[in-house]
Amino acid sequence: MFTIYGSSMCPDCVACKKNFDFYGIKYDFIDINESMKNLKEFLRYRDQNPVFDSAREAGDIGLPALLKEDGSITLDWESIITEKGYFILEDEEPKEACGIGRKGC
Repeated sequence: MFTIYGSSMCPDCVACKKNFDFYGIKYDFIDINESMKNLKEFLRYRDQNPVFDSAREAGDIGLPALLKEDGSITLDWESIITEKGYFILEDEEPKEACGIGRKGC
């Protein structure tokens, strides 16, 4: 099972959850905006794991961040879907970006 760190305000997180739900992929969702504890937990990963380097450099938060059972982290939820032989469900409406540069989260 995956642990997904995300935000209900993040369009990429909403798309990730939509795909995981549709395909029955089990996960726990931790909304970093729900509590200071959740935010601090996420920031501990974000500040110490090099997988977030490119997100930080781009001014992105690095969401959604998926913690795998083996302890590794990925920001590429789409590859999890496609590796299982599924197709990425497209959004019905265009999503707004939430990054400083108006792209990504």
